[in-house]
Amino acid sequence: MEARFITDRQQWNDFVEKSPYGNITQSYEWGELSKDVGSLAFRIGVLDEQGNLCAALLLLVIKMPLLRSCFFYAPRGPVIDDPNSPAMNVLLNFVKSEARKHGAFMLKLEPGADVGDAQWTSALMRRGFKPSTQFLHIRNEWILDIRPAEKDILANMKEKWRYNIRLAGRKGVTVREGHGREDMEAFYRILQETSERDKFYIHSLEHFELLAKLYSEGDRYALLIAEHEGKPIAAIVLMRMGKWCWYRYGASSSQGRNLMPNHLLQWTGMQWAKARGCEYYNFLGIPNTLEEPAAQKDPLWGVYTFKRGFNGFSRISLPGYDLPYNPFFYQAYKGMLDFKNWRAARQSAKEEALPEKTVEPKAADKPQPADVR
Repeated sequence: MEARFITDRQQWNDFVEKSPYGNITQSYEWGELSKDVGSLAFRIGVLDEQGNLCAALLLLVIKMPLLRSCFFYAPRGPVIDDPNSPAMNVLLNFVKSEARKHGAFMLKLEPGADVGDAQWTSALMRRGFKPSTQFLHIRNEWILDIRPAEKDILANMKEKWRYNIRLAGRKGVTVREGHGREDMEAFYRILQETSERDKFYIHSLEHFELLAKLYSEGDRYALLIAEHEGKPIAAIVLMRMGKWCWYRYGASSSQGRNLMPNHLLQWTGMQWAKARGCEYYNFLGIPNTLEEPAAQKDPLWGVYTFKRGFNGFSRISLPGYDLPYNPFFYQAYKGMLDFKNWRAARQSAKEEALPEKTVEPKAADKPQPADVR
């Protein structure tokens, strides 16, 4: 076996999409997209004697200006069917050598395996990885199996959700695929409005144009726009790979929300994914715990109640695992995280102690960055 940098886009994507641990964030194009936000990307693969990929790892170099250092991060990686295989050792040894060259103080993995997967946990712990309290890719996701017939998917939704889908159509809401600069600008205007209303960060217009350019090849991307009387009022961005489709971004205008465009958009998104051979529709983030009343305090509670109305199930991935290369910098990094968490907890405690009349609307009642009801 041999580890090396992979430059063959098709070879990489074919391997990732066929693996049970493949994810859009380990696709070849994700590395190109990450460069737009300032992260250097490495695509490292392990090849067997026949030249076939048996392991793949898209690594992002995350800069830590305060530490004057960096670390390696793999969003939903590595992609390897058996983490106990010799290919894992070959892969990690290659990564360690690159870490020395670039001064990376640790490797952070967030595998696509489910929480409680003993095979993955033991494989990582034996190799010196430490479970981390920090995760960069949200662990808990809401997933819908879209393999059944459309009529059965609809029948399994909450009655109110089916009603809202039909209501949007009766009210004259239509959904179409967006193409070109004009449609992208329309989406971005609505996204800016949503961002200002609900106070979350968004990337630049050029970033979304790059995303569309990278993933449109092979029909792996869709911008769906909901319109009423010819005016865009809501939109979602979908991405697919293998059997999976991800609902990545959503936006809605304050005007027209009573027309329920987001229900119709999601239903149209499921139809789009199903028509292209996808078997699962991933709504992405929901609260880490679904036990009430604790879950109701989570900022994602509002979008969770929206997503679960379509039916589906939750899936929690493994926590992040860190492999320290430089103990000094790693401890400094952990100290920064502890201080950040302490300050956030203190601020939260202060807000809960405020008189009821001065409390702002709960974040759980607001659409979140990639999730709009």
